[in-house]
Amino acid sequence: MSSGISPGKIGFSCRSVVDDPFDYAFELEDMGFSGWEIVCEGNQTLLGDNLEKISNVIETTDLTLTIHLPFSDLNLASLNENIWDETIHQMTEIIGLSAPFSRLAVVHPGHLSPLGMQMPDLAWDRNIEGLQRLCDLAAEYDVTIGVENMVNMDFIFGRQAEEMLGMIESVDRDNLGLTFDVGHANTNARVDEFLDKCLDKVVHVHLHDNHGKKDEHLPAGQGTVDWKKVCRAIQYLDVRFILESRSIEEGKTSLGYIAGD
Repeated sequence: MSSGISPGKIGFSCRSVVDDPFDYAFELEDMGFSGWEIVCEGNQTLLGDNLEKISNVIETTDLTLTIHLPFSDLNLASLNENIWDETIHQMTEIIGLSAPFSRLAVVHPGHLSPLGMQMPDLAWDRNIEGLQRLCDLAAEYDVTIGVENMVNMDFIFGRQAEEMLGMIESVDRDNLGLTFDVGHANTNARVDEFLDKCLDKVVHVHLHDNHGKKDEHLPAGQGTVDWKKVCRAIQYLDVRFILESRSIEEGKTSLGYIAGD
């Protein structure tokens, strides 16, 4: 499929964070990728000698690096003060550590905990405050925050286009935009809705496929996403496009499909 998306804008991100990312990071350019999105979880976290290894990637390649902030056990909408504080602490720490080499950080919106289900308006307000904290810190480093639309899961914020637009408007920060996740939108049957309403807010794009129910992270073309329609709509966006894959092999399959090789 010829997408019209320049390979020069397409990067790779691996969903698996238990494998060693440096087994493939230095070879991404040779595979046809122009960028790498580091998921700051597990073996990709910015701790220990990983920062030195990332510096070596930067020095020896021309890859454009972006960051996905940590999300496991964290919640921007938490009404548990200690959990919310820890969420802000971990996310802002990563923004600071990654600022020397990444101009964009992806973040998941919050979700409703059992307590949040009883006070959803307060949880929403907490989510907005959390995003404001991240944006204010990121602005000091000239970093953009891309808040990501989410998968079809109960009690999680960010599944609908209007909700994401309301979230961005409520945060009211110039360095906040939408990370448009095509696969997530497909699990909610909302791809067309996001394309129709949100393109002017998109600062980053995640590409992966599924069959419209679960977040399968299949290679592009192996699910039900209408990629011709999607790529026609997004090809002129001046953003990074990240193929979120389960493995490097599936990433190469997606790249071949999207770039029309």
